Amino acid sequence: MKLFLDTEFNGFGGKLMSMALVPEYGRVRQFYCELEMKDQLEPWVRENVVPHMLLVPISRSKFQQDLASYLNEFEECTIVADWPDDIRYFCESLITGPGERIAIKTKIKFELDFSIQYESKVPHNALYDAIGIKEAYLRRLK
Repeated sequence: MKLFLDTEFNGFGGKLMSMALVPEYGRVRQFYCELEMKDQLEPWVRENVVPHMLLVPISRSKFQQDLASYLNEFEECTIVADWPDDIRYFCESLITGPGERIAIKTKIKFELDFSIQYESKVPHNALYDAIGIKEAYLRRLK
């Protein structure tokens, strides 16, 4: 199973604000969460990302619980992303503390594909961007 990943974060190196994982098959549910943001927002993020946020933000621990629950639905998956930061934020989301991680049994591989050129119905929204990444990726396979 391929899961198409996108994230939004508070500027270069800033904290994660949202994450989406969109499965290659429509019969599997999508994952989308927005996280509480207590840091001052970068001006570009405030103007271009925040207006497109869809949900009530949740705590990091709730996000990690939800992510673990979602990932545990799969024996194995390949996370497909078009940018290295997305994979970095995904991997950081698995870590709960020094030497500790969320409880998942899933075997995870990564595919970083810089050649994905996609359009998003709602640019700078992780869910819509991940959908766009999935559609562009699968369209190339046809």
